[in-house]
Amino acid sequence: MNDHLWRVISLQDHNTRVVIFGTAMLGFASGLVGCFTLLRRRALVGDALAHAALPGIAIAFLTATALGYDGKSLPILLAGATVSGLLGIVTILAIRRNTRIKEDAALGIVLSVFFGAGVALLGIVQQMSSGHAAGLEAFIYGKTATMTAGDAWLIAAASAGCVIVCLALLKEFKLLCFDEAFAGARGYPVLLLDAVLMGVVVVVTIVGLQAVGLVLVIALLVIPAASARFWTDRLIIMMMIASVFGMVGCLVGASASAMLPRLPSGAMIVLTAGVGFLFSLMVGTRRGWLIRWWRRRKLNESIDHQHLLRELFEMFEVDSHRVSVPFDELLHRRSWTPKRLRRMLFQAASEGWITENVSRMEFALTENGKAEAKRLTRRHRLWELYLIHHADIAPQRVDRDADAIEHVLEPEIVAELETLLDAELGRSRMPEDPHAGEFPDSDSTPEQESLA
Repeated sequence: MNDHLWRVISLQDHNTRVVIFGTAMLGFASGLVGCFTLLRRRALVGDALAHAALPGIAIAFLTATALGYDGKSLPILLAGATVSGLLGIVTILAIRRNTRIKEDAALGIVLSVFFGAGVALLGIVQQMSSGHAAGLEAFIYGKTATMTAGDAWLIAAASAGCVIVCLALLKEFKLLCFDEAFAGARGYPVLLLDAVLMGVVVVVTIVGLQAVGLVLVIALLVIPAASARFWTDRLIIMMMIASVFGMVGCLVGASASAMLPRLPSGAMIVLTAGVGFLFSLMVGTRRGWLIRWWRRRKLNESIDHQHLLRELFEMFEVDSHRVSVPFDELLHRRSWTPKRLRRMLFQAASEGWITENVSRMEFALTENGKAEAKRLTRRHRLWELYLIHHADIAPQRVDRDADAIEHVLEPEIVAELETLLDAELGRSRMPEDPHAGEFPDSDSTPEQESLA
C-alpha cells in the first residue's frame, strides 16, 4: 500500500501523470470560467449543456462509423457534443425569448428532452456490432482512467484557450456580469460578449465530459466558484481562488482514485471539491459561517455597550447629584437579564468606562466613560431629532426606530446630521431628550419650523 501511494504521489506511472495533468488543467479553467457563470446567474446552463451534448455524442459515433472513420475518436465525439450542446443553448434562448416560459423551465425542458434523446440513441448504438466497444456510456459518468496523452493535451489546449479568452475580456465580462444594462448603454456589444462567454462555457463543459461525465461536470463550474465567493468580494481574487480550488480538487480527486482503483475519478473529484466548499462555508474570511457568527457577536456586544453607557449617562443627566447607580435600578431600566447585565458591566469595567463598588454593587462612569457616553447619547438624539422632523416619525416611536439604525451610522452621517441641525443645536451642545416633551406633535414653534 505504501509503495503504491508513493508511486502515485511521485507520478511514476505514465497514466497517472496523464490523468492528473489533464484534470488539473480542466479544474483550473473550470474554476475561472465558473466565476462568470455564477455571477451571471447562469450556473445551471452548464448542466443543461452537458445533458444536451449526449445525443451529439451518439450521432457523431453513428455518423463516423457509417463513413468508415473511427467512431471512438475523442475529437469526433467532442465535436458532435459541441454541436448538440450549442443546439441545446439555442433552444433554451428561443424558448425564453419567444414564449412566456421562464428560463428555469426552459432549462428543465431542454435538459430532459435532449438527455432522453441521447439515451435512446445510445440504445441504438448498443445494438450495433461495434456498439459495445464504443464505451459511449462512459461520457455519462466520466472515465478518467482511459484518458490518453492526446486526450490530456486536447483538454489542456482547450482549457488554456478558455483562460486566455477570459483574461483578455476580463473588463468586458466583469461589466457584463455586474451591470448588463450599463454595459449596453456604454456601447459594449452585450449580445456578442454573452455569446463569447457561453462559447467558453461550452468548451469547458464539453472537454470536461471525459473527466467527470455529463452528470457531474456542472460541479466543476459551480463548486469552486461558489467556494471562492466565501473568501473575497474582488473578482480577480475570486478567480484566482476558484482556479486553485478547481485544480486542487481535480488533483486530489484523481490521485485518490488512482490509489483506490474501485473509486471512480469523476465522483472523487466532485467529492473533493465538495469538501473544499464545506471548508470555505465554515471558515471563509469574507462570508464564512464562523466569521459571520463572530461579527454578529461583536456587533451585539457593541450594541449592548452603547445601550449601557447611554443609560448610565441619562441617569446621571437627570440627577446631577447622583454619585453612583445601583445594580437593581440599572437592571429595571431595560429588559436585561441579570446575567447579561453583569457581563456588560464586566466588559465595560475592563474597557475602563465604569468604576464599581463591589461590596455595594454600585457603578459610576469614569472620565473616559463619560466622554464616550456623551458622544453616543448625542449621536442617538441627533438621529431621533432627524427622524422626528425630517421623516415624520412620532416621538413616541422614535426611540425604537433610532435604535434600529444608529449603531451602523458612519462618522460622515453623524457630521451631516449635525449640519442639518446646527442652526438649532450648535456643534457642541447636547440635544435634549425628545421624549421629555421638548418637541410636541405640532409645528407651531419657530424652532421646529426652522428644523423642518
